[in-house]
Order: sequence, then C-alpha cells, then structure tokens
Amino acid sequence: MTASPAPISDHISIWGEGPVWHRDRLLYVDIEAHKIISFHPASGLETIWNVGQRVGTVVPRENGGLVWAGDQGFFFFDEETGQSSPIGDPEPDLPDNRFNDGKCDPAGRLWAGTICLKKRPEAALYCLHTDLRIEKKFSPVTNSNGIIWSGDGRVLYYIDTPSKTVRAFDFDAATGGISGERVIWDTSAETGVPDGMTIDNQDRLWIAFCHGGRVSCFNPATRRVEQQIDFPCIETTACAFGGDDLQDLYITTGMKPGLEEPLAGRLFVCRPGATGVPCATFHG
Repeated sequence: MTASPAPISDHISIWGEGPVWHRDRLLYVDIEAHKIISFHPASGLETIWNVGQRVGTVVPRENGGLVWAGDQGFFFFDEETGQSSPIGDPEPDLPDNRFNDGKCDPAGRLWAGTICLKKRPEAALYCLHTDLRIEKKFSPVTNSNGIIWSGDGRVLYYIDTPSKTVRAFDFDAATGGISGERVIWDTSAETGVPDGMTIDNQDRLWIAFCHGGRVSCFNPATRRVEQQIDFPCIETTACAFGGDDLQDLYITTGMKPGLEEPLAGRLFVCRPGATGVPCATFHG
C-alpha cells in the first residue's frame, strides 16, 4: 500500500463521515442513508445498520456496544439486536439542526456538535459526560465538525467548517473544561473547507477538505502543511488512522450532486508514512 489512496470495501455512501478505528475494525457513518457501517479490512466483512435517521457520528463504548448521535440527539446502540436507546437531545426546539461529527476525549467523554441545515449560526458543540449529562461547551457555530485531542491531552483541536479555521483550546482532562480559544490555521486561501480530522503520534493534524478533494497534514507546532494527499473525488469528508500498526489512513467521501465521479462515496485507504494513536472510547 502506498501514499496514493485506493478504494476499499463495497459500501458506497451518499455522504460518508466520522471514521474511527477500534480494535480490528473501522466504524463510520453514511449520514444521508441513515447508516452505521462496521468494516473489517482483514476479512472484508461489512456490517451495516439503518438507524432510521441521519447519523453524524458513532463511537465505541468501553463496556460494549456503540454510541451515536443524529437528528434526535444521543443514542446507545446494541450491535446484536440493532436497536438504539435514546440518551438525550439538547436541541429538541431546533428542527433545522442535527448532530454532526464527534469523538471521545481521553477521559471517555463524547464530544459532538450540531449543524444548522439552514446555514444559520444556531448550532453548538456539546459534551456527553460519562454520567450521561449533556453540557453545551461552545457556541454559536454553524457546522460543528472535526474534533481531536493532542497526545498529552492538554489541547483540543476543533473545526466549525464555515469559519474556515482550525481552532485550539486548552483542555482540562479532569473537568472537561476548555479555555484559551485561538485560531491555529486560517484556511481561507485553501481550496475547499476543513471537515473531519485526526491526529498522528507526532501531534500533526490530518484534515479532510470537503469540496477540495484532498487531505492535508498540518503541523500546529510549525504552522505548516507538511503533506497533501489528493483524491479522485471532490468530497473528502473525514479520516482516521487504523490497522494493526495504526499506519493505514482511512478516508470517507461523499457524492456531490450533479457531478459524475465513479469513485465518489467510496471508503479509501493509503499509507502516508505516519502513525496514528488509539481512539478513546465512551466510558458511560
């Protein structure tokens, strides 16, 4: 496998998002098809569940099962029965909003944000604590997207896509508090907009650029782009390191309406010469 991305798996997503590697499989979602996908690269086994609403993110739960968030808030998911159990919805009064991207922090809390489908700044970033409290953490935003933590757990990186910026916050792992908001990369001059992201073991951010057909590796320490991976479809949405050595980079994509692209919506994989870090699980 080389740095050039190659399509993998059979599922073709309308809008793939939110990949996360856990143990020997990749979990991700097809938002508009209402699906959670589990893909085992070693065997090619693909398991797909329809959860009955748009689903923006899925993460593994420490004591078994999954947690996901979508149109109607947060849910637990039982893989054996295919059943979802509601946890809570912080925005029942905002019908134009739904949950989008999210990840777990080092202490096992799930952070996920919403998107306003009418493109108004009425969305927010939330934290689902391990006692199942839902706390609003940052607002207003329009399209809450990529979120990840530095290797030492002291910095939270965050993207609100229409702002075209990558933000950083000081992070208190003990309390889940954030402070010291700053912009570390203004991508206004870039093609496309920043979407989902992951981090490697050198604390470099790997960011998918929606409408940009690429993933860029950005080093917060030097404020420089150190690598770029180009794709044969324009809607690159999110990425995650996986595989036994965490050196396979998996990338989700989506379909752009009105544009014919044979590989749009496929899951891709490549080996860009970097090593990821294990994902955190939800501890609630």
